[in-house]
Amino acid sequence: MHKILALKKTILVIFGILSVFAVLALGNLKFSFDFSQFFPEGDPDLIFYNEFIEEFGTDDNFLLIAIENESTVFDQDFLERFDALSKEAKKLPFVTQSQSLTTLFYPLKTSFGYTKLPIIHINDSTKYASDFEKLKEDNLYINALIDENGTSLVLALETDDKLDYEQSIVLLTKVRSLLDKHGLKNHHLLGRTYFYEALVAMQKHEVTVTSIASILLIFLVLLLIYRRILIVFIALFSITIALLLFLGLLSVLGKELNAMAAFYPILMLIVGTSDVIHIVDDYLIKLKTGLPKEKALWSTLKEVGTSTLLTSATTAIGFASLLTSKSSSISDFGLNAAIGVLTAFVTVIFLTSALILLPKKEYLLPKREASKKWPKLLSGINNYTKKHHRPILYGSLIFTLVCTYGITKIDTNYQIKESLPTNSTIASDFKFFQDHYSGFRPLEVAVMTQGESKISDFDVIQQIEKVEQQLRTEAPIKNINSISSFYKTLHKAHNLNKSDFFVLPKDSVTFESYKADINKMARKQYAKFVNKNETKSRIRARVLDVGTDTLNQLYERFDRFTAAQTDSSQVKFKLTGSGVLLDKNSYYIQDSLISGLLAGLLMVALIMALLFKNLKLLLISLLPNLVPLLFAGALLGYLNIPLESTISVVFAIVFGIAVDDTIHFLGRYKLSRDGGLSKEAALEVTFLKTGRALIITTTTLFFGFLILLFSAHAPSVTIGLLVSITLLTALVLDLLLLPVLIRKWLR
Repeated sequence: MHKILALKKTILVIFGILSVFAVLALGNLKFSFDFSQFFPEGDPDLIFYNEFIEEFGTDDNFLLIAIENESTVFDQDFLERFDALSKEAKKLPFVTQSQSLTTLFYPLKTSFGYTKLPIIHINDSTKYASDFEKLKEDNLYINALIDENGTSLVLALETDDKLDYEQSIVLLTKVRSLLDKHGLKNHHLLGRTYFYEALVAMQKHEVTVTSIASILLIFLVLLLIYRRILIVFIALFSITIALLLFLGLLSVLGKELNAMAAFYPILMLIVGTSDVIHIVDDYLIKLKTGLPKEKALWSTLKEVGTSTLLTSATTAIGFASLLTSKSSSISDFGLNAAIGVLTAFVTVIFLTSALILLPKKEYLLPKREASKKWPKLLSGINNYTKKHHRPILYGSLIFTLVCTYGITKIDTNYQIKESLPTNSTIASDFKFFQDHYSGFRPLEVAVMTQGESKISDFDVIQQIEKVEQQLRTEAPIKNINSISSFYKTLHKAHNLNKSDFFVLPKDSVTFESYKADINKMARKQYAKFVNKNETKSRIRARVLDVGTDTLNQLYERFDRFTAAQTDSSQVKFKLTGSGVLLDKNSYYIQDSLISGLLAGLLMVALIMALLFKNLKLLLISLLPNLVPLLFAGALLGYLNIPLESTISVVFAIVFGIAVDDTIHFLGRYKLSRDGGLSKEAALEVTFLKTGRALIITTTTLFFGFLILLFSAHAPSVTIGLLVSITLLTALVLDLLLLPVLIRKWLR
């Protein structure tokens, strides 16, 4: 360590070079958003889905464009402009198919063969009323390509699978250009590409805003604490460099920032500030005793540096506990956050130490004598814990029981709309499709024949139709399509296009006669529903965003129906699709959360056991940090906040950070006891030398995470509120419960 102190200028040069490289690397930092980041990795259903899309393609490769007209869409000028848009959209990049009511037709069987009847007679306004009545009578396209009031039409674009961010931007730019060209300004978009654009824009905005807000907060906090602009500059410069190095490292490692990216600046800056405050506070105290700068810093690094290393390690372990999550988005966040915490520690220890040795100590020490309010306050808290140990213990027990009950009220009825930016265009567009159409969530049912059966067998099609009709009984499920639709459409065409005949033919002879016609007229469309050897098919639908728990109950009803009402010797049905996988993730959240925290708790306990070498001290250190976790869960239960992947990180953040205060407190207590002080004297010294830093760092963390209340991302707002309140609770337990436990359990 003496060599490090002697090489302060070398350290500054090294960090300067690293910072330059980090700045250059920032240009390659990428943002991404994909719902597949929340799929449960390793789950058998995910493996099945990946095999399914190899044959049928993804289920989210669509972009829906809903266009409103003031009173009705049945206006010739509007229909002509909409039709022109529909036809030109077929030529857009990455678009494989374009569908709208102005480009689709009803097939009609005549004595001369099949003919096409327009669904909407664009050039004959006298037929508009009958066209709309026919649409409502058929109910094939209502809430799919036209809303039930006839005030908006949808252009449905099918795109290439898995468009990346750049391709999404290209497509959306072209779409908006076409909409402007045809004067169709009152429009709403929905689809994977639109989510990609909007949520990446939100991520970039969130990272920028949280970085600036965190830096300003830290500046104010440090200025109020130390009242020396030089110390503020050194601390802020060190922490900002730590953030810069972290982001540069993520870029070099090829990491993409996802929906959790807004937390990185807060974690880096606020957690880094905590390290700085502990180091600087102790260093200034030693300078006041008359020690030379080098000796003061050496002493600080030996005493506080060890605790800071441990707190950084335990915080990193807390975040690393998220690696047990089956969601790649959450596990990546855990790993990145752990890397960030360690980056902040290394930067503070080396860069801050080097910087703080440069100025003369008179430029660092306050001009006025330190206020005596702090010692008085801290001694008062210590005396309170001594006199009121019973109320503190009983109060902690009651609080724990209340929290435990609150946890039982947690639900996972998460809705996609809660992840959308508040008061944004995409949120209003999402609501529009939710209210007027069939929503966003895709739903797929895989159909698999058994034995010698083929999808096109009459018996198998009847089974598919039975399942399709069952799906129609579920109110949230809309826009259902399957292979049976081809046969029902032809049956209707053979019966004067009457809506009553949109059913499967009753006999196999008629059914078989339609096969050749389907092969001639709709081969390309048919291939999207049936694989080449006719052993697999799909039922496609979309589901309203009614909540994960509600949909999981729906899925269970479906499974019971197919098990009881279909012939599994002929055909089997299995729910799949990106929406089902998102919903299934809720099953894993609580399990991975518990297993991850237990693993983290075990590792932290091991570290503390090595540090304290005292079983009772180990138990004392863990108890005040388990209660805040219970409190965080209780808040979710009592406030009716659904537990979902993003919000589950609250527990890792609370566990990783809250334990820091305990380590600093017990580390100072043990140091005092090892120095020969009595229990009471050691507690008094611990409060006076550590209490101030604990209160200041927790207050900084409290307001730091409250910055998230201004986020446009609703889960981030929830996380900011929960973490802030819970960390404050952890501080109260450390200052009140911890001394009581020490007095009760330690000699």
